[in-house]
Amino acid sequence: MVASEVRALFAVASRPEVVSLAGGMPNVAALPLDQIGELVRDVVAEEGPAALQYGSAQGDPVLREQICDYMTLEGITASPDDVIVTVGSQQALDLITRVFVDPGDVVLCEAPTYVTAINTFSAFQADIRHVAMDEDGVVPEELDEALTRAAREGRRVKFFYTVPNFQNPAGITMTAERRARVMEICERHDVLVVEDNPYGLLRYDGEAQPTLYSQGSGNVVYLGSLSKTLSPGLRIGWALAPAPVRAKLVLAAESAMLSHSTFNQLVVRRYLRTFPWREQIKAFNTMYGERRDAMLGALEAMMPAGCTWTRPEGGFFVWATLPEGIDAKAMLPRAVAERVAYVPGTGFFADGRGRADMRLSFCYPTPEQIREGVRRLVGAIEGELELRDTFGSTLAPPTEGSQAPAPDLP
Repeated sequence: MVASEVRALFAVASRPEVVSLAGGMPNVAALPLDQIGELVRDVVAEEGPAALQYGSAQGDPVLREQICDYMTLEGITASPDDVIVTVGSQQALDLITRVFVDPGDVVLCEAPTYVTAINTFSAFQADIRHVAMDEDGVVPEELDEALTRAAREGRRVKFFYTVPNFQNPAGITMTAERRARVMEICERHDVLVVEDNPYGLLRYDGEAQPTLYSQGSGNVVYLGSLSKTLSPGLRIGWALAPAPVRAKLVLAAESAMLSHSTFNQLVVRRYLRTFPWREQIKAFNTMYGERRDAMLGALEAMMPAGCTWTRPEGGFFVWATLPEGIDAKAMLPRAVAERVAYVPGTGFFADGRGRADMRLSFCYPTPEQIREGVRRLVGAIEGELELRDTFGSTLAPPTEGSQAPAPDLP
């Protein structure tokens, strides 16, 4: 378990005068908080004894039925028996790794990938191997080669971890054609797929793509979450898994925390029953879409020549690459001095890559703050460009091991 080298800088970045383009925190202030408060009060008044009692490690049965209804928006038809409620989808990822991975086992994931997935796989001493991506998602030929290479080495790949929609951190969405090829490759190699989909309903452009779960033949574990479409503070996520896997996950959950928060589950259960949550998701999409547009517009108008970035159709993140010779991690102190923060790209690789990259989040700041944050970021980049042009490249050689940002930066 590796602590972040930039944790102290993010403590500074949390000051109000700093525009943070770092953390992927939803804008929960946009929720109708008065109505949420009334809902919580009603749970205490009407279901208090049950809400304050122990519960099942698999999760509340009614909530699992509601989660199945929620997943129909993603084209998934599922049985509540195959759903396990978790403490956010992060716990589901931890439980899957706990069940499948022994020290030295191979886990494949995209390059770059979700930072806390790297931390989880590393904590169980997995051999993390990255598979290249392009603007259409994971490259099928690279995935096939990684699986073939592991087989030649006599190593069994335990699973392939992917965030196919508005990927964290790159913002890329895997195309329908790529999804079909990825599933064909993984089924041919008899490899489990872990599909992490916390952002799938936060789409601002384009057409929804079919889930990998809906295309699989029992070899996909699907992870979902209400952290982005309701609240991360309630910590409600889930795993949808084939029955043998689900049974093991329930046993692992019992050993990890005995049972979930019954109170939180009943709050969410009532929310999904009484609140127009589909309309709330539409409102979030309008709000986040405006912020995405503000981010892309500011980058287009202000970023220096040589910078590139992704153009996400949804989600929370843009992945930017700096001009040749500029080190995003080394530049972070200068950026914080300019009163702007981001996440350096090194945390999203297990092998030290990503020094020229950064993740920019547009979900929390207002459009005006985003434009001001990009202006300040450009000032830091221009300062590094002057340094590079005077003294040469500031880009340090890659080092082994994860350089992950703090866990409060989802």
